[in-house]
Amino acid sequence: MKKIIFGVFVIALILSSFKPRPSVASIDSPLNIVTEKKVFDRANAIKNFVEKTPNYNTDITFLIDMKIMSGKNRFFIYNLKTNSIIDQGLVAHGLGSETGTMGQLKFSNTPNSYCTSLGKYAIGKSYFGEFGKAYKLFGLEPTNNNAFQRNIVLHKYDKMPCDEQTSPICQSLGCPMVNEAFYKRIEKFIDNSKSKIILEIYY
Repeated sequence: MKKIIFGVFVIALILSSFKPRPSVASIDSPLNIVTEKKVFDRANAIKNFVEKTPNYNTDITFLIDMKIMSGKNRFFIYNLKTNSIIDQGLVAHGLGSETGTMGQLKFSNTPNSYCTSLGKYAIGKSYFGEFGKAYKLFGLEPTNNNAFQRNIVLHKYDKMPCDEQTSPICQSLGCPMVNEAFYKRIEKFIDNSKSKIILEIYY
């Protein structure tokens, strides 16, 4: 009887420690296990962050994995309620982040560096500028708190490709820059949100 009780306890312990992996059934390009785990881990951290802060959207977050080559989808729209990636697309990094070595990027929060900055951002109000409608970004960490001063915004660019490719894509001046088709899908989430959506760029 003691063995049976012990066995039930062990099974219960295993089940309680199990965490569901994010669903990727709704996206076009399958992710490798490492990338999928990073997305899930970052989403979990953001979920904990927004649950403690009522100013932020608790349903949706945007995640950008800069470790992925720029010719591949690395901007993920993630549903925090269903633990699933619901869309993905290409996104450019800053030209200052190039190191001359394929697969290696550098990051900076310094004005005029033209680098991408890592960290969490709050997506602010839209405005119309050089690239049409764009969204102001407010850095929430020491690694990106100069974003507003640097004019780092989420914007589209008509020369950005829509489809994945084997070679790197064009670069920005430090902004997360996407193609027009993906931008239309992104802006629906932002414009329909009653609270600010968190965007995180990580490496």
